[in-house]
Amino acid sequence: MSVDVVARLRAAGCVFAEDEAALLVADGRDTDSLVARRVAGEPLEQVLGWVEFCGLRVLLDPGVFVPRQRTTLLVETAIALGGSRVVDLCCGCGAVGLAVVAGLPGSTLVAAADLDPAAVACARRNGVPALAGDLFDALPGDLRGRVDLLCVNAPYVPTEAIADMPPEARDHEPAIALDGGDDGLDLHRRVAAGARDWLAPGGSLLLETSRRPAPGTLAAVTAGGLAGRVVADEDRGATVVVGTRG
Repeated sequence: MSVDVVARLRAAGCVFAEDEAALLVADGRDTDSLVARRVAGEPLEQVLGWVEFCGLRVLLDPGVFVPRQRTTLLVETAIALGGSRVVDLCCGCGAVGLAVVAGLPGSTLVAAADLDPAAVACARRNGVPALAGDLFDALPGDLRGRVDLLCVNAPYVPTEAIADMPPEARDHEPAIALDGGDDGLDLHRRVAAGARDWLAPGGSLLLETSRRPAPGTLAAVTAGGLAGRVVADEDRGATVVVGTRG
């Protein structure tokens, strides 16, 4: 590992400079170019072109939302619930859907959707059956009433709070993947209002949220006719609202 690479990363504020340097040097491409991109603030995962998520290496293109490790709680909760037909809404690179079916033998990722064309293209490179469109509008009609696990990592950052996010996210991820509207719940309300029609009896909606907006997300889920509950993991800073069709 080059000492110079570590020094450049550390000077740029990279907390895990040694680990990042090892990955960049081992990449095989021009190290100076990769380090320059990282020093300029581009997320490490976008520079490398992949992200490690739930034991999977998932391809990631520049400008596509980087899966957070806290989202592993959503995946684990979905796997614990079980089911055969999985849908990944607001799929980004497709990491959530891929991880759920990898951990749930006999399940199939029957559809995924995202409004961002770059995310859809990236998800397809990962083998995900991704469709371009606005939430449920993108899904094939024959899935209505047949989805066992509806996994959704929709944006939930209030519009005004985006300016306070780390530059890695604010400057290198699309606003459409971050902006949840005035109170952060615009997408959650829309998903919760339409989810029941797409779920099979006993099927569940899983919405990633965070501690503060969780009560609002839960209220939206119950208003949509689902039996709701909150799952939280303080160690990961992770919160998921689950809504199950009775």
